[in-house]
This record gives sequence, structure tokens and C-alpha cells, in this order.
Amino acid sequence: MRILLYTRRGCHLCEAAEDLLAGMGVDVLLVDVDADAAARERFGLRVPVLESGGRTLLEGRFDADLLARALSEAEVEAAAGERVDEPGR
Repeated sequence: MRILLYTRRGCHLCEAAEDLLAGMGVDVLLVDVDADAAARERFGLRVPVLESGGRTLLEGRFDADLLARALSEAEVEAAAGERVDEPGR
């Protein structure tokens, strides 16, 4: 499961989200919205945004409980999607 965190420099909420994800051992790809025109257009000032599979999991201020719940739900959805796409089903 690929996890993206849309962020920007100087954003205290983004820094807190990065620290929280690192502290929980979550492997995440950071996307600087100011360095990516499409991301900047899509998110504007709405950062941090945590996304998986094209779906927004969390945005703004979040804590460990919200993060754990969102990641768990995303894993369940990803696993269900993998089973549906299996050949012969």
C-alpha cells in the first residue's frame, strides 16, 4: 500500500504529521505541493493531506488514534480490492 503525504515547507501541521508517521514507522512518500504544480492546484493551502490509492485518508491536524484508524481502513480496502481483481474470481 502506497501512502503519500502532501506537505509544504514551513507548515507546522505538516511537520507534526511527518513526525507522527515516522514515530509510527509508516513508510510514506512526501510530496511538496509547492514543487509540484498539479499538487499545488489540487490542494492549495490544504496541507497536510495523507492519501492512499487516490483516496484522502486524513487532512489537517490529526493524532495517532486517527492515523491508526485511517491506515487500518485503507489496508482493509486495499486487501479487498486485491481479492476482487484476482484472476478466476
